[in-house]
Amino acid sequence: MPQDVCSEQLFSQIYHQWGMPLFRFMSYKTQDTDQANDFVQEAFITLWENCAKVSEDKAKSYLYTVAHRKFLNKVAHDKVVQNHQKQVDWHFEQQSPEFLLEEKEFDQKLKEALNALPQGQRTAFLMNRIDQMTYTEIAQALDLSVKAVEKRMHLALKTLRKNIKELENR
Repeated sequence: MPQDVCSEQLFSQIYHQWGMPLFRFMSYKTQDTDQANDFVQEAFITLWENCAKVSEDKAKSYLYTVAHRKFLNKVAHDKVVQNHQKQVDWHFEQQSPEFLLEEKEFDQKLKEALNALPQGQRTAFLMNRIDQMTYTEIAQALDLSVKAVEKRMHLALKTLRKNIKELENR
């Protein structure tokens, strides 16, 4: 029978095994390392608070689920804040920065194109291209099949090409 994770030694072992992979996963989701750190920390706090209810073999799944739910709650909260801000009449003028270099413009276009990707495609793409993870490693981290990762990567690359081309024609 699997034991619960209330033992400090076992909890520490789980932290060392899953802390960094969970941080990378949340970094891809949030695109903000500080926020990713917060979600990971909150997930481990929640695990500790519920340690008697979580067995060792379910700890990884529990951590990823808690962190992902906290991320979704944050996204929902941010949408409410953004909607409220849109309702407020701001009188700021945004000037077009004509002096920006092409490299900076392309960087902005790339960020826009990445943000336009569906979450699953963006996560797989960033794990592969930024963290240099193989499709097999990504599949294990996201609990997907390698074929699903391949499809996400194919769709991400296809969408990025199309979106960048559209952004260049603006």
